Amino acid sequence: MIKVQEALFDAAEESKALRATSSLTGALVEFTGLVRDVSEGRHVSAMFLEHYPGMTQKMLEKIAVDAIKRWNVFGITIIHRVGRLGPTEPIVYVAVVGEHRKETFEVCEFVMDYLKTDAPFWKKEWNEKDEEAWVAAKSSDSDALGRWDS
Repeated sequence: MIKVQEALFDAAEESKALRATSSLTGALVEFTGLVRDVSEGRHVSAMFLEHYPGMTQKMLEKIAVDAIKRWNVFGITIIHRVGRLGPTEPIVYVAVVGEHRKETFEVCEFVMDYLKTDAPFWKKEWNEKDEEAWVAAKSSDSDALGRWDS
């Protein structure tokens, strides 16, 4: 299941729904990303995520399909919030169900690495002085993709 939404999500409910998709599940790995309260040494008072709706949904679906083709897992949920968010609010949820923990962890990391680099989201942060700045892509996020090439 792929969702792009402004509303807060309930990770427990999403987990329950995903687990119900397969009776063969042996592992469930979940990741919830939070809006940072400090970025580059400065307090973050808010973040705004923009996106291009049609493109965003398609890219998230592609990332999930690519992961399922590469690994033998039973299901993936990706929820990414957009709009204005406060510090420590949940921003992204990725859950994977599979037969074994190793591949299930790998799929969760794969999805997050590709979300960070390929998903069309643009982030703007405000600091404690109400100054705003767009968040630049990090080379460490791009570097993380290298491990999936082999």
